[in-house]
Amino acid sequence: MFRHRIFHFLLLLLGIWVLNFFMIRLSPGDASNLYWGPQTTRQSLESLRQQRGLEQPLLEQFTTWSTRFLRGDLGYSWTQHRPVRAVLADALPATLQLAFFALLVNFLLGCLWGVVIGVFSSHWAGRVLNALSLIVYSMPTFWLAMIFILLFSLELQWLPPAQMQSLWIQEAGFWRALFDRLQHLILPVAVLGLAGAAATSRYLRGQMMEVLQQDYIRLAQAKGLSRGRIIFRHAFKNALLPVVTLLGLYFPFLLSGAFVVEVIFAWPGMGRVAYEALFAKDYPVIFAVNFIAATTVILGNLLADVLYQVVDPRTRA
Repeated sequence: MFRHRIFHFLLLLLGIWVLNFFMIRLSPGDASNLYWGPQTTRQSLESLRQQRGLEQPLLEQFTTWSTRFLRGDLGYSWTQHRPVRAVLADALPATLQLAFFALLVNFLLGCLWGVVIGVFSSHWAGRVLNALSLIVYSMPTFWLAMIFILLFSLELQWLPPAQMQSLWIQEAGFWRALFDRLQHLILPVAVLGLAGAAATSRYLRGQMMEVLQQDYIRLAQAKGLSRGRIIFRHAFKNALLPVVTLLGLYFPFLLSGAFVVEVIFAWPGMGRVAYEALFAKDYPVIFAVNFIAATTVILGNLLADVLYQVVDPRTRA
């Protein structure tokens, strides 16, 4: 079973590698056209294309890219004028911070939210929370981010609206810098985490309502077990299975860069790097970010399968 998963993993990586390259290279437009201007000569543009290997046949470019990648060389950023590895090394820690805290909010708040809605589905409070989760789930992420910035940054002035840290923070001590970083994290984490928590609660709600109708729950009630023990010890554990799969898929999405949130909050992570590279047609950076994002999605699926078996040992057969 494990060998089959590894084989499928490698096959998918190969497919993504080939598809990623040709989709980017066959996209409309030429990267050298961005440098065109009234004083630009045809010779200088041709020289630029030669330097970047764009004049070579497509298959030859693919072979060159693949050979470099197998050697661990991700290429050189055309816009930032430094190795792609260095660009990603600077952006990845910022995205990891955002992804970790957003996933934590997603899991904790989403599970609590879903359990309450599922248990009190026929109560007015459950209906209100259910409607609230549907509203938040339906909101576009960029719109939710704008509302948070308008309310908490511009009106109340409680939190900074953008960037990862304050400009003056280099002169502050460790604890002041840590507090400043947490302040900058709150809004983007809240937007990402709240949107994910609403989706998680929707999945968990349905599972809780189904599990609470099972015979073993009625048996537990007949035995006189407490309501809290029935909900969290028996019902929640079994209702958690689809949520584990959902979170396994959600983490790669965050890690590959919550594109819109990072751009709106000027967060210097993978999403913002990809956004700037797309507009500049910086092929080496786009290629690397896409491949890393796709790889993390596959790894997330693999991790979700493993977690699924941990939560429910019956699926190991």
